Amino acid sequence: MTSSGGSYLHDHGEVPAVGRRVVGAAETTAANRRWWDTAADEYQADHGDFLGGHTAARFVWGPEGLNEADAQLLGPTAELAGRRVLEIGCGAAQCGAWLAAQGAIVLAFDLAAAQLRHAPAMQRLALIQADAEHIPLAAASVHIACSSYGALPFVADSARVLREVARVLRPGGRFVFSVTHPIRWAFPDDPGPAGLTASGSYFDRTPYVETDADGRATYVEHHRTLGDRIREIVAAGLVVRDLVEPEWPDSNGETWGGWSPLRGGYLPGTAIFVCDKPA
Repeated sequence: MTSSGGSYLHDHGEVPAVGRRVVGAAETTAANRRWWDTAADEYQADHGDFLGGHTAARFVWGPEGLNEADAQLLGPTAELAGRRVLEIGCGAAQCGAWLAAQGAIVLAFDLAAAQLRHAPAMQRLALIQADAEHIPLAAASVHIACSSYGALPFVADSARVLREVARVLRPGGRFVFSVTHPIRWAFPDDPGPAGLTASGSYFDRTPYVETDADGRATYVEHHRTLGDRIREIVAAGLVVRDLVEPEWPDSNGETWGGWSPLRGGYLPGTAIFVCDKPA
């Protein structure tokens, strides 16, 4: 797990070195593609069931287990049928599979081919390997876009991703994305009591980097404050409708990396941004 804000996604294997340094777009993309192509099998074995598995059982927004069927952040579930939906940084497309099961027409993409190999085969769900900074779709081609802990923390230029999303959304369309809550970057990534005491600056935006013995980046996360996220959304021409900070439910006893019932009782772990493209 990272020692920064903590990645909901990253809990695989040992790393020779961790730290903070400036990392550009090409290095970030290469490192994270390699990491996910290596980690996908173990990650899906460990967490696939929580995320919905191949049953299209649910769409969860983060480790707290907030379910889209309950939250309906994308809009009323009954109105998803026939809508064109884009899932960004989909992993094994568990969220996309749930959307397709509701009758949506879904295109889901991820940077890592190994992740996509775990996606279920089903009608109304198309998969593509792509980079979120270069979405391979025509302008105004989707009604809804979504990303559950996908892509936004793992690119050097998240503002560009938001511009791309705004480009492919139809007027009146909606984009909802979840990321590690930015406040977590000020705390150690520890699910126990040590994770409740701030150890760094919330305002330190230097990327978190794991490197191999040769100094090559093997995993990268980029930090943005809440204000940074809002400004990037607005600059892309989108309107923020809501910021959801899910509370940890008593029914969830899972510990996932730095996420745990203990920390969830004191600190928000996930931030979900609900955005619309003006009609």
